[in-house]
Parts: sequence; structure tokens; C-alpha cells
Amino acid sequence: MNKIIVTADGSNTLFNETIGEHYHSIHGALQESKHVFIEAGLKHVLKDKEAISIFEVGFGTGLNFLLTLEYCQEQSVPLTYTAIEAFPLTHAELISTGYDQYVSSEIWNSLDQNYAASLIQETTLLHDKKLLIPIDTLSEYNTNQQYDLMYYDAFSVQHQPEMWTDDIITHACSFLKVGGIFVTYAITGKLKRALKSIGFEIEKLTGAPGKREMLRATKTI
Repeated sequence: MNKIIVTADGSNTLFNETIGEHYHSIHGALQESKHVFIEAGLKHVLKDKEAISIFEVGFGTGLNFLLTLEYCQEQSVPLTYTAIEAFPLTHAELISTGYDQYVSSEIWNSLDQNYAASLIQETTLLHDKKLLIPIDTLSEYNTNQQYDLMYYDAFSVQHQPEMWTDDIITHACSFLKVGGIFVTYAITGKLKRALKSIGFEIEKLTGAPGKREMLRATKTI
């Protein structure tokens, strides 16, 4: 069960009663998503690319995807987006987020009309944008595709520790190209050591409101 919660910036998030945690920061769902994944991730990578492929750990409410889709559409950037989700929202829950007010009607309708299909197969949106939401756990998921950017947006280590082990981080990062970027709202000594041990260069960046720091890392080998 998921319950709608209004966060500090006025945007909604959902509270996952099974996990016992919110999908986004209660200090502001919208501003967290923009700060961590769009500003520190997407825009950083697109400085050097004319197209982008993204792997997201935890599609959740779809907020990161909507903001990504809108930016890529504005910049005329082809997008391939894969986001695993073990417990996808129902269509009614997706609509209940109210995220249609933060993106254009074209962007919102594109997700709204293609959400169900993208849970089954890769679906094309807006001519050159592709979305696939495999219903799977990260530990069980495998792909031969290599991505430019990873949004690591799992629930926190306190509520979902299995998503932050060295083995699962190594597994996830195997989907990134050399030179690929890993971004997440979290930053811990354990996470930094895990990433360094598999050939990542670590950057500590200013965190979204409510968090002092966040992490960005580049795959070097």
C-alpha cells in the first residue's frame, strides 16, 4: 500500500507502507529529483553526448523519468531509459502523484498513455525516446546493454539494506559503460569504498535540501 504525502516544496511523494519509507525526500520530492538526478546526473553527462542511455534503479513514481524525458525532449536528445521496479505502481497510483503539473501535457500524456505497455516491453515515446520498466529485482536482473548514466534511487540502507551491499553495487555498475556516471542521493563510507574497489572515481557534491552531501562517480575501468 502507498499513501500520498505532501513534501516541503509542495510536491507529492508516496509512503510505501511495506518498506516503511517515502519514495522521495520529505524536504521536497521535486527539488530532490531535479538536484540529484537532473542537475548532477543528466546535464553533467549531456555536456559530451548527443544521445543518452540511462539505467534507473527504482522507477518508483516516475518523477525522475518525467523530468528526464522533458529535458531530453527540449534539447532534442534521443533517450533510451530502462528502470527496474520490483513493485510497480498501479496506473491510478501514478496519476495520484499529481506530477502532471510539473511537466508539459505532452510529456505527462506520453508516460500516462505508455506506462502499462512499458511494463511489458520497450516502448517508443515522442519518436526517439524509449522506455522499458522491467518488473524485477536488481539482484535477478541482467542485461547486455551498457548505459551512459545510472540513477541509483533505491530506498535507503536503513529500510532496504540489501540494495546497498558491495555485491549488489558491483552488479548494478556492470551495466555502465567505461566513462559512465553513477549518481545517488546517498553518500556513505561503505558506498564510496565499494565503488572505488571496482574502478570508480568519486565526487562528493552538495546534497539536495535535507542532505549535506550526495555522490557522483565515474567508471574508469
